[in-house]
Amino acid sequence: MPSPPLTPFLAVRETAHRLQGNASDYASLLDLALGKQYVLLGEATHGTAEFYRMRAQITQALIAGHGFDAVAIEGDWPDAWRVNRYVQGEGDDSGEQALADFERFPSWMWRNQEFLSFIEWLRAHNAGLPRERRTGVYGLDLYSLYRSAEAVIGYLERTDPAQAEAARHHYAALDHVRDPAAYGYQAAAGLRAPARDGAIRQLLQLRNDEAAYISQNGLAAMDSHFFAEQNALVVVNAEAYYREMFGRRVSTWNLRDAHMAQTLYSLAAYRQRQGGNGRTVVWAHNSHLGDARATESRLRGEWNLGQLVRQQAGTRALLVGFTTYAGHVCAASEWDGDPEPKRIVPALPDSWEALFHATGLDRFFLPLGPGASGPLFEVLLERAIGVLYLPRTERASHYFDASIAGQFDALFHLDETVALEPLQPAEPVAAD
Repeated sequence: MPSPPLTPFLAVRETAHRLQGNASDYASLLDLALGKQYVLLGEATHGTAEFYRMRAQITQALIAGHGFDAVAIEGDWPDAWRVNRYVQGEGDDSGEQALADFERFPSWMWRNQEFLSFIEWLRAHNAGLPRERRTGVYGLDLYSLYRSAEAVIGYLERTDPAQAEAARHHYAALDHVRDPAAYGYQAAAGLRAPARDGAIRQLLQLRNDEAAYISQNGLAAMDSHFFAEQNALVVVNAEAYYREMFGRRVSTWNLRDAHMAQTLYSLAAYRQRQGGNGRTVVWAHNSHLGDARATESRLRGEWNLGQLVRQQAGTRALLVGFTTYAGHVCAASEWDGDPEPKRIVPALPDSWEALFHATGLDRFFLPLGPGASGPLFEVLLERAIGVLYLPRTERASHYFDASIAGQFDALFHLDETVALEPLQPAEPVAAD
């Protein structure tokens, strides 16, 4: 008599590996990472301590044992650059001071003990290594419109005062409105000239000058020029993002994730020019890293970083999700609100998280991808908690339809998790 067809529940029970709380928990994932260019490590929330801790442990193994030399985070480019200088052994910052530029809400995403411990480990790991073998930390996001413009001008003031004056002219349309959202509103309403053309000209100028600048100043100058060039790219894409904020919502989502992908590819190429291999670990939310084609986002015409990386890198990309069923999370109740530990409502019955809980496995690793069992490609609800958590509107605010095996190549599920603990606000200390 033929066996009954597998259900998603049975498929998970048959293929999941229960976590033991030691280094062997990551052995299967590290095997999957062999030969990969990009390993994307997600999170179901922006405020779960275990997700940060596990991503740090996996990333340490990828750096120490697999030769990865870049970590790219869902943070702003200039804020993360100060962290990069710290892990490279540059400047006089302490680890906590290196995180001080993460001032914009939600600062706890990176100003927390778990991330601090990781960058302190990375600085110690890099110590004594030649420059091309050191691992850096970089930001993928585009919210830093004004900080990035100021960074471009500051770089040019040190290297080419005439170009610094040109940059001020190019960015003139950004002046007087220091709130990016207000800039977007005024630009969309036709109340001010968009800075797009000047920003593009400035980016092209920096790209044209790169070879000559490095030829004159040596390879050591590559870092500072790349920092400025990427800030100029942020200004171009952030200007478009904020201008579109008051238009179609899909445009801003796609612009943001396309910028992340563009930055990721530029970063890999930059690391290779430095003599490294450009193999990069990415830390970002599941909603950015799980292939959007396997979720309801595709019905809205949305793509995301995970989809774009899969399309560009193919089998050289590994997408890893993290989920939780219940516990606590660090989140705010409103935008710009204070973070607080909030109880996570147990997952809805028709969700992947509830199915994972029902297996009784508690904490497990689940290999997925194209070779996964057919039932794991079925569509169920999946939960996403960002910087806000609104339990009163749980279903509408935090769930979407998804095929878990279509989204990810592998997944870690933790039945109950604890909230991330933010660091205390930092005293302002000027970067070098």
